[in-house]
Amino acid sequence: MEKGVRRWLVDTSKWNPAPHDFSSALSVLPQHERSSITRFLRMEDRKQALVSRLLQYALIHEVLGIPYNEIVINRTFEGKPYLECSHVGAGFPNFNFNVSHDGDYVAIASEPLCLVGVDVVCCIKPMKESVPEFIENFSSYFSSLEWDNIINTGTSDEILADFYRYWCLKEAFVKAVGSGLAYGVDKIEFHHTNWTNISAKVDGEPLTEWRFWLLELPERHWVAVARGHPRFATESYKRTISKTEFDVEDYHKGLNLPNVAFVTRIIEQLIPVSHGEERQPEQDLLRLSPSFIEGGLILSSNKSCVNN
Repeated sequence: MEKGVRRWLVDTSKWNPAPHDFSSALSVLPQHERSSITRFLRMEDRKQALVSRLLQYALIHEVLGIPYNEIVINRTFEGKPYLECSHVGAGFPNFNFNVSHDGDYVAIASEPLCLVGVDVVCCIKPMKESVPEFIENFSSYFSSLEWDNIINTGTSDEILADFYRYWCLKEAFVKAVGSGLAYGVDKIEFHHTNWTNISAKVDGEPLTEWRFWLLELPERHWVAVARGHPRFATESYKRTISKTEFDVEDYHKGLNLPNVAFVTRIIEQLIPVSHGEERQPEQDLLRLSPSFIEGGLILSSNKSCVNN
C-alpha cells in the first residue's frame, strides 16, 4: 500500500508561462476542466487552478497507471474531488487524494486506505487592521484552549503564525472528511508540544484513529496533512469510497504507513510524455525543516477549504 502514499508540491512563483505554454499545459486536461480554469480573471488564479488539476491527473496516472484521457475526476456535493473508478486494485482499497493552494504553493496528498486532507496556508499580515482585530473575526472557530494558546504566544507576528498553524490543521481535517464549513470546526481541538506530537479531540473525545503532520515551507507558508478513518467521511463522500469499515489490524496497516516527505515537482513533470518533451527528473525531496512535524474554512476570496 505504500505506493499510494504521495506528497507533492509545486512552487507556482517559479512558473511564469508564455501564453502558448499555458495553453499547451491546459490542453492536457478535458474540456470541462479547462473551462473551470479559464473562468478566473486573474492569471495567478488561473495558474494555481491549472497546477491543481495537473497535479491530480499526474498523481493518479503515476500511482494507478490510468492514462490521462481515461481519468475521470468528479466532486461530491460539498466540492471534494474524487476519482471515478471502480477498479483501482486490492492494494488501494480506498485510494483518495486532496489538493490545496495558497500563496506560492499548490500541494497534493494521497492515501490508499485512510482519508486524507491537505491544506496550505500563507501567513500574510492584515493590511487594514491589527493582528488582534484580524484574528478576532475567526475566534468562534477555536476552542478556548486553542484561543488562549494563540493570543498568549508572544509578539503579533508569533500570534499570527500560531493562528495560521491551527487554521491549517483544522482545514486539513475538514477537507479529509469532505465536509467543508458544515462540519463545525469549532468542535475539533488540536493539542501539540511545540508543534510536535500533534493530536486532536472532537467534542472532547480523542481522535485516536487519526494522525496529523505540519511542515513549514519558505516565505511563511505551512502545509498540514490529516490521515484518518473512512467512517468519519460525510455521507456524500462515503458513497465514493469502496470500504468504510475495517478490523483494527487492517486499519492500523493504513494508519501507520510511513508519512513520506513532500517532493517538489515542476510543471513539465505533470504533463504526459506523449504530449510533449521528455519529463524532467524528479526534484529532490523537500527538506525545509528537519522533517514533518508530527502531530475548510475561508480566509480570502480565492481560498476555500474543499474546493481546491
